[in-house]
Amino acid sequence: MQLYSSSAPVRARQITADVVALALVVAAVVAGSAAAAFIRTFADLGRRVEDAGLGFQRSMSDAAETIAGLPLVGEAAGRPFVGAGDAASQVVAAGRDQQEVVGTASLVVGLLVAGIPIVVVLLTWLRRRIAFVRRAAAVSALHRSEGGDDLLALRALSTLEPAVLRSVAPNPVAAWRTGDADVVGRLADLALRDAGVGRAR
Repeated sequence: MQLYSSSAPVRARQITADVVALALVVAAVVAGSAAAAFIRTFADLGRRVEDAGLGFQRSMSDAAETIAGLPLVGEAAGRPFVGAGDAASQVVAAGRDQQEVVGTASLVVGLLVAGIPIVVVLLTWLRRRIAFVRRAAAVSALHRSEGGDDLLALRALSTLEPAVLRSVAPNPVAAWRTGDADVVGRLADLALRDAGVGRAR
């Protein structure tokens, strides 16, 4: 499988495109990670709410236990503190819920910020690279087949611009039909060069 053109200028452009695509993918991953990290900072509020709720819950529980030990009024006097502790548990749950929501949001935002540019880059870059590899493979197969130059010359006649073809001969079609070896060879070279394939030695 041929990944790069045999033409030095085209190969340089392909390598440059590969490097740019890789750099854009890395930049997208970095941006996605940064966005996710930024969103995760909002989880600090949820942690503070949870910590405050846990602290209050422990204080109320301790107070309820202390008052419960008092004779006669202990149990009744401790009920409000137990209720306050139960209310604090809802605050704890709210803090944990916020942290969970922020965690999910950071993941989604990170994936979107990184994923959308990566998909666009890959679709644009991969489509061209795959098209080149397929074209090069098809032309290489023609080149290696029996009567390869004739087939390549026919490909050149059917795919290249007339101005390019006339640079080989004033009437390249007629020369190909008559089997002019020089013209057929030059047309085959045009087809090879257009596909970025070097002539086998």
